[in-house]
Amino acid sequence: MRRESDFGFCTRWLALIFSAFSVMSWVIVGSSQTFGSAKEDGEAKNPLAGNASAIQEGKSLFRSGCGLCHGNEGRGGGRGPDLSAGRWVHGGNDATLFRTITRGVPGTQMPANDLTEEETWMIIAYLRSMESTATPVSGNREAGETIFYNQGFCSKCHMVTGKGGRLGPDLSRVGASRPLQYLVEAIREPNKHLAEALQEPGREYLDVYRAYDTVTVLTRDGKRITGIAKNEDNFTLQLMDQNEKFHLFLRKNLKEVIHERKSLMPAYDEQMLDQRQLEDLLAYLVSLRGQ
Repeated sequence: MRRESDFGFCTRWLALIFSAFSVMSWVIVGSSQTFGSAKEDGEAKNPLAGNASAIQEGKSLFRSGCGLCHGNEGRGGGRGPDLSAGRWVHGGNDATLFRTITRGVPGTQMPANDLTEEETWMIIAYLRSMESTATPVSGNREAGETIFYNQGFCSKCHMVTGKGGRLGPDLSRVGASRPLQYLVEAIREPNKHLAEALQEPGREYLDVYRAYDTVTVLTRDGKRITGIAKNEDNFTLQLMDQNEKFHLFLRKNLKEVIHERKSLMPAYDEQMLDQRQLEDLLAYLVSLRGQ
């Protein structure tokens, strides 16, 4: 009789503990689900928006955690897009930005981050503060597309969604990856960013610029060929010339290899591309945001 009472008592006690645990679990999970849904329903707003101290702290957090890919000023790097103009690839409301930062973007190089909620909102406050200083684009996109393709300024060397040349960088996502001022400089002064990259060894995200350094080879039989190096090591050099023809050289057969530290792209001054044409071309380029 005693043993049955003890058994019944233990059973009732365990049932009570289990019930309490279930209630606590429901409260915790339910509250976290409610909290999480606010981040995903597109309605969450940044409680730190416009807060000067939060913006400053967000800038520091951004530089230390995001600058390697997106550039220290958020204007784009070799791996991450420009975040300074408010032209978002994966959606731009506060809730979506929160999710992008904390969870990352599957299928891309954007990783999940273990930032606190407050730190995440600080970074978003900083990103929003940059949008107010972004320069608007005033040109005509359709006219810019015509300039890009029909006048041969760009498509001879640059490709967009599989159409165009291969000598220069693919521009299918250039509107997402580069700010407006960068595009202006790339058109008017194409050597500027290449020169900056060549002066900063060890910076992985700048390799994209070094890849388009002009290279000239002099062969031992007197040939001179100029293009860009697609692959290069101590024994061989693979070069794409200005007609997109590939050449594979053994270094022992070359008299000289000259890295000219400049771009093959000409500088388009106002005689070649006036201001109205430039604005139209920019309108087309900033619209190129990939898939």
